Amino acid sequence: MDNVILQTEKTDEHNIKKAGSDKKVVVSGIFWNFVQMVINQAFSFLLKLVLAKLLFPGEFGIVGMATVFTGFVQVLNDLGVGAALVQKKEETLRTEHYHTAFWTGVAWSVFLFLVMSFAVAPLAAMFYNKPILESIVPVLSIGILISPVNLVHKAQLTKQMDFKKLAYIDNVSNIVVGLIALVLAFEGAGVWALVFNSVGNVFFAMPLFYRATRWKPAFIMEKKAFQEIFGFGVYTTGSNILNYLYNNIDYLLIGKLLGASSLGLYTLAFVLTDTFRGRLMAVINNVMYPIYGKKQNDLVSIKKYYLKVVLANCALVFPVMIYFIVEGNRFITHVFGAKWQDTVAPLQILSGGVMLHLLVSGNTSLLRGLGRPGMEMKQQVLKALIFLPTLAFGIYYNGLVGAAWAILFNKLFVVLIAQYGFIYLLPVKISVMDFCKELKAPFIASAASFIIVYLLKLVGVNFIINGICLCIVYFGLIYMLMGSELKELYRGFKTKREQS
Repeated sequence: MDNVILQTEKTDEHNIKKAGSDKKVVVSGIFWNFVQMVINQAFSFLLKLVLAKLLFPGEFGIVGMATVFTGFVQVLNDLGVGAALVQKKEETLRTEHYHTAFWTGVAWSVFLFLVMSFAVAPLAAMFYNKPILESIVPVLSIGILISPVNLVHKAQLTKQMDFKKLAYIDNVSNIVVGLIALVLAFEGAGVWALVFNSVGNVFFAMPLFYRATRWKPAFIMEKKAFQEIFGFGVYTTGSNILNYLYNNIDYLLIGKLLGASSLGLYTLAFVLTDTFRGRLMAVINNVMYPIYGKKQNDLVSIKKYYLKVVLANCALVFPVMIYFIVEGNRFITHVFGAKWQDTVAPLQILSGGVMLHLLVSGNTSLLRGLGRPGMEMKQQVLKALIFLPTLAFGIYYNGLVGAAWAILFNKLFVVLIAQYGFIYLLPVKISVMDFCKELKAPFIASAASFIIVYLLKLVGVNFIINGICLCIVYFGLIYMLMGSELKELYRGFKTKREQS
């Protein structure tokens, strides 16, 4: 009896230590991903600001047209093998999986590059009636050709949750490429400066990934390893394709129906809102994906982590979107110039859509971590069936503004689909009440800061000072409502650093 009690105590102690270790890993991972995001976003914002002043909406639109096609093929390029390597349990992962994934990716990327250069490039030029796309698309596709070289290295670092190295590689490569793009823009390269900025980072990341992992491919191809990886990856790839079409069909239709200048205006609004949201979500979701995979059978912990992910994303992004809704007009005209005035209304509407989307900000990582990529793909099909007709209707009747309203409507639909899954389809049950309790602090802080900033705008307060006031009010209320939780988070990270 005493032995049983002693063994139970040891098991409990082990579980407590393991839970504490997981928490520290999550905190550390989120910190380094957050560092990566802050540096990238700050630099990317400054880069877009300078390029927007040097270039014109039409030039942004040309690159946007090209990336609709190259981005779609980039989704096909991974084949889902990167996600499969991360999701696969350590005890079942063999060396053959890594080598097979590498050579499969290389062979597939060569095929896709040839398709892009000789088939898709002429098609894109004909579709948009822009001959320059026949030259731009193959250059952008070089990234597709090279990216599989980094695929296994990135999967290894993600599986090890070494987000510090991932942050370093991403920041260094993006900053170097961005600086070169600025030089090209100042030298009059025009649209080619944007092209280089879109494709160049993959080259600079290659040696950094090798240095971080020291992994070298051997010529090993195993049928069993391929079947195991591709069996998971095919659903992930299907979901990624549908997700890409869902997120980029607006670019395709706006470019075709309204032209390059309108697409350039829309691109800026989208970069400042939905792209920012996507980057921040990736920060936390990249950390949580391997955690969900490890805890597939611990539904209580998964629910807790998921709600914390949504809370973190909402708390950080809500104030930015509120600022754009209230001060979008003055911000755009003073920072980017009068030539970007028509981007204001889409910016404000898309900001509201982002706030809705954040309510399901961890859904993709959760479904993949639980090993349910098939369910994710079905959700993407349903979303696409609703999105396409509403988007076409919005663009036809109200141009850019109609497109933005269609996206806002569909973000609401996405939230409803996700909630249906939590109630009826997933083993993890999260009610509307659970969300309301968890998100009480950002909801209250958002409402209060919106009212105060709007009133300050009415009395003529400068838009920069208004932004500072919004941050003070918002984060002051967040600290009042979540102070103890934030202190606990800080102590966890501090302990992690001291033990490192």
